[in-house]
Amino acid sequence: MNYAVKSVRTKPKFESKKRSAASTPSARRSNLKEESEVDMGALQVWARAWQMVESRQAAADMLFVYAVRSTGIYCRPSCPSRRPSRSSVEFFATSEMAERAGYRACKRCSPNREHPQAHLLTQACDYIERNLDSTIKLEKLGGVMGLSTFHAQRLFRKYLGISPREYQQARRMERFRQNLATGDSVTTAMYEAGFASSSRLYESANQHLGMTPTEYRRGGSGTVIRYAIADSPLGKMLVAATDVGVCVTAFGSLASELEDDLAARFPLSKLERDPNGLGEAVKNILAQMTEHPVALELPLDVRATAFQRRVWDALRRIPRGETRTYSQIAREIGQPTAVRAVARACATNPVAVVVPCHRVIGSDGTLTGYRWGIERKKKLLELERAM
Repeated sequence: MNYAVKSVRTKPKFESKKRSAASTPSARRSNLKEESEVDMGALQVWARAWQMVESRQAAADMLFVYAVRSTGIYCRPSCPSRRPSRSSVEFFATSEMAERAGYRACKRCSPNREHPQAHLLTQACDYIERNLDSTIKLEKLGGVMGLSTFHAQRLFRKYLGISPREYQQARRMERFRQNLATGDSVTTAMYEAGFASSSRLYESANQHLGMTPTEYRRGGSGTVIRYAIADSPLGKMLVAATDVGVCVTAFGSLASELEDDLAARFPLSKLERDPNGLGEAVKNILAQMTEHPVALELPLDVRATAFQRRVWDALRRIPRGETRTYSQIAREIGQPTAVRAVARACATNPVAVVVPCHRVIGSDGTLTGYRWGIERKKKLLELERAM
């Protein structure tokens, strides 16, 4: 979550008015609409930041600081000092920004000093970076950080959202991508990235690249993606799959609209319409929107970060007919402060219904954004609750 917001003020500032083309009635209405949208977004960020301050969430210490107008002092969100009233608080992305605004650092939580956990994580990440070609045991990593294996693992999950092993795997794959981009062969790129064998690489390739290493080196050119379009209670439904599994499930009003979107997602792939070959997958997905849903265990072939996978796995565990809030999902995956990141993971879900992101709602029970439209989200939830 990014709290790059200079401050929160109780009274708005007004600029001097100058007559211009922008002051016409239609222009003013447009500007007011844009300002309203910005204000609403900012208010949501500030409200979330204040919740973190109220609950003294340590994970927020590396995200922002808060300042108190009445005392002229700024603190970390986890500071043990008495909580001020909300109306006297400003938020800053960094301690430097708070000090430029005239605030002094709190002597209890020392927000102007480097966060102790940040130093430990930097040490650990640097060690992993230097040893991508080795199997790193938690005991060794804990020794580098000066922590027990339990606390080393816990620190990674708390602040990075993944385990040390997942971090190492992600860094290896990132280096592998970079090596391929410079023209290295798959074998050369593999060993230079720290993979000990091709089997280890290919185990991770589809999860991180969405295709085999050779296909990725060619930019995905020639990868065959089969698709089918069928009628559903939500309009036209497109299901697309590679030889590995389903890679897209999408809804739209027109078949041509869905086909154009698929082509834009996979510009170098070979797209083939195959209603017969994908008949069973289409049938199973449609069954989720009927009175007789079947167990949906389709193989998937989607690119995702480790964090996205954890969110999507949590979504698939939500029972049919029930909903969860974004904050509940964040707590379930062990990252209570990553509410906005959870929302982004839901928004980037490429397989509607299969990964039921429609079952996530706002904290006040309202239906929030849905990639395929709020009306479809409402309809899906109504269908599930009626069965």
